Amino acid sequence: MEPPRTRQFQNITSESEVASRFSRLSFQARPLYCIGMRLLYLFCALLAARPGFAAPGPEEYRARRTEVAQKLRNGVLVLFGGTEKGEENIRTGFFQEPNFYYFTGWREPGAMLLVTPAQDGKTHDILFLPLRQPDQEKWTGRKAGPDDANIAQLTGFETVLPVESFESELRKQLEHYAAVYTVGEHSTTELKALAPLRDISDAGQMIARLRMHKSPEELTQIQRSIDVTLEAHRAAWKRAAPGEYEYQVAAAMTAVYFSEGCERHAYAPIVGSGPNSTILHYSRNSRRMDRGELLLMDVGAECAGYAADITRTIPVGGPFSKRQREIYEIVLGAQNAVIAAIKPGLPLRELTPIAREYINTHGKDLHGEPLGKYFTHGVSHHVGLDVHDATDFTQPLAEGNVITVEPGIYIPEENIGIRIEDMVLVTKDGAKLMSGALARDPGDIEKALGR
Repeated sequence: MEPPRTRQFQNITSESEVASRFSRLSFQARPLYCIGMRLLYLFCALLAARPGFAAPGPEEYRARRTEVAQKLRNGVLVLFGGTEKGEENIRTGFFQEPNFYYFTGWREPGAMLLVTPAQDGKTHDILFLPLRQPDQEKWTGRKAGPDDANIAQLTGFETVLPVESFESELRKQLEHYAAVYTVGEHSTTELKALAPLRDISDAGQMIARLRMHKSPEELTQIQRSIDVTLEAHRAAWKRAAPGEYEYQVAAAMTAVYFSEGCERHAYAPIVGSGPNSTILHYSRNSRRMDRGELLLMDVGAECAGYAADITRTIPVGGPFSKRQREIYEIVLGAQNAVIAAIKPGLPLRELTPIAREYINTHGKDLHGEPLGKYFTHGVSHHVGLDVHDATDFTQPLAEGNVITVEPGIYIPEENIGIRIEDMVLVTKDGAKLMSGALARDPGDIEKALGR
């Protein structure tokens, strides 16, 4: 990254203007459209901390801040947490912005983070929190405030200040550093307004490189999300039957991970039968399934902030037909070929050609042509706090990465759509299948289905 140019800092506004400017960053009351929706909001928000899904301790987040501080070059890092504004929060409850959560572990809205380069082996970081609003807390529950007696212990930060202090602290630090690093268009716009003569640099690549490597604590969380997701798929296999609707299968799956304390879907559940199995991101889930069709289920839970991404395809009401099994075994062979090739140092982009080559050299369509043209997407992506996790595509695979392997063949002419997706940990010598406890072999699937 090119070193930022030094520029003189423009004088910042008065104390009252500071408070006015940053009031928009904290929660502001809005007219209440519906008591029922607010109660739903409160219920969803309470899902954020469930027994059995404890987040890592403060040392984990402190170590991440220390690591990013060592990578800062003559600049400070500023990250803005999510707010409670917007329709999305009404539907799902509040969820923290992933980059902010990665460095803080803080789940409440309206917070901000300032990190400066490491000095004498010590990281200087400040968490800024909104002042408490007791009237609003009647609706959303008590929030922690910067003046709470136990706030340092609660947050894991030695220094916690009100958000109204952010601008003065930023000015103080920019007397020593030339640039500001942040992530996202909205954050960049906010900071350009505060420091118009400074370089506002994108920290996305730097942060992505950190997030791509999963710590032992993260791997434990991800494995838990995978295990719950596998239970959801097993529940779907029991529910799927001729005459059932796709949404009934989806409901059986989501009931499992919500009952286990997971906060939300990692992505909208994809449950497609028959012709819908050939639609990559089909999510209407409204069709009645019939005997002899395929049912593709791409469903994953998010537990304690970490996503799972698993897909299986099963026959409805009987065994695979001869043609279905033929295509299924080609997809499985492609997946196995990719998994066998995974190792540190291999670029992620080189995995898709491996799958495509296997598919193109095994089997034909009804017109005698290779099947590669029916494989219409990439075979892998990183997974973590996001289902499509932060990634620097210039970096090769490395030990500690968690990725998917998800080849598929989709032939609308035959109503055949088959995808097999698993999550894989890149190890020192190769790859470990993290989701292997759920059957992939067509014979094992038929056995599990009792067919």
